[in-house]
Amino acid sequence: QSVSRAFGPLLRQCATQQQKALFRKPVLASAAQVQVRHLNVHEHSAFEIMKEYGVPLPKAIVASTPEQAEAAFKSPELGGAEGKDVVIKAQALTGGRGRGHFKNGFQGGVHIVRHADEAKDIASKMLGQTLVTKQTGEEGKRVDKVFLMERLYLRREAYFSILMDRAHAGPILVGSPSGGMAIEDVAEATPELIFTERIDIMEGLKDEAVERLTKNMGFEGQAARECEDTIKKLYDLFLKSDATLVEINPLSETPEGHVFVCDCKLNFDDNSEFRQKEIFTKRDRAQEDPREVEAAQYQLNYIGLDGSIGCLVNGAGLAMATMDIIKLNGGSPANFLDVGGGATKEQVQKAFEILNGDEKVKAILVNIFGGIMRCDVIASGVVAAAAKIGLAKPVIIRLQGTNVEAAKKVIEGSGYRMIMSDDLDDAASKAVRIAEIVKSAEDIQVGVSFEIPL
Repeated sequence: QSVSRAFGPLLRQCATQQQKALFRKPVLASAAQVQVRHLNVHEHSAFEIMKEYGVPLPKAIVASTPEQAEAAFKSPELGGAEGKDVVIKAQALTGGRGRGHFKNGFQGGVHIVRHADEAKDIASKMLGQTLVTKQTGEEGKRVDKVFLMERLYLRREAYFSILMDRAHAGPILVGSPSGGMAIEDVAEATPELIFTERIDIMEGLKDEAVERLTKNMGFEGQAARECEDTIKKLYDLFLKSDATLVEINPLSETPEGHVFVCDCKLNFDDNSEFRQKEIFTKRDRAQEDPREVEAAQYQLNYIGLDGSIGCLVNGAGLAMATMDIIKLNGGSPANFLDVGGGATKEQVQKAFEILNGDEKVKAILVNIFGGIMRCDVIASGVVAAAAKIGLAKPVIIRLQGTNVEAAKKVIEGSGYRMIMSDDLDDAASKAVRIAEIVKSAEDIQVGVSFEIPL
């Protein structure tokens, strides 16, 4: 997320507000941002992928138990038994692991260990525990693996990334001589130290662009040659694996002038799964929102948010407009859910079940404009879900378009009480007010029910 925003003009000029905005952490979700979904893989999986492209990496071993961590430390590959220091990292899909903390009280997701029993002890405090960082919020991420890596003594650390630039409609290289720290902080304090090179996707990566960026990142001599070679290999990976982000922080130089990728983040386009099957086997569903995982199994476009109003909508544009109008009425959406134009009754039923099962959702707003998607199919799916799991939460429905009268008859004949509205603003306003009533009642531990006339 830290580098997933579009870039403006080249960042070699004086500090400007535009430069600072490039790496600013996104505030909530404009609806357009919410739709972006990419496969994010663990660091140890990213190392496996980069190794295939010849990227220079420290020696490292992944472990799933404290005993495996102890054995990894002793292995000739890491050299811990020979007196070498080893770095142990918690594997969780979040940034800021080193400054994070575990819910069991253990501090830090990255440690340097000097003895085998120390590696085993620290692994035991990480594995099976929940790591909380600035990015995860209090919910945190469960750690099921640790990554043990040889410790390199570094002369300097730089930052490097490749991502898609929407404004440029192509890849862009980003580099900075200030690595090993949050790139957002660098952009805020010293935006003049962030450099970019735009790549013409048809012409490919040019040597002069690589050389220019390498120089701006502060590499010289042997290190410059190795940095240029590494950048070319990472760009090759970016193209051939359908990556949307390759982020290296730090891209490090040793006192001997050798360059290594010491930490990384790789994202891949979800739409490329059909031709990147091996990469997608590295997906860790346990790290993802369980609501999104369940929705994906039914080909539903769902992304969870933190609001209280569940949204069931057909079409991405209408979904975004629905989220906006909820915000304009003082509420907050709990999700982005687009059932699409060809959803079946079963898919609609599953979508409704996901919303109904979300504890954060206090009211459900169904907003359908029937075109290809018939209103009666939506109504039948909602009624079927209500019959299966009950109608525990207030439902506000706004239907317009194809078979809308048939849909209303389905709902009226179902025996379930739902609030109907022909106007989107009115429907959103009612959803917001009802969600507020439910939340207020829960806060003072009072039950509340709604009597809706037929």
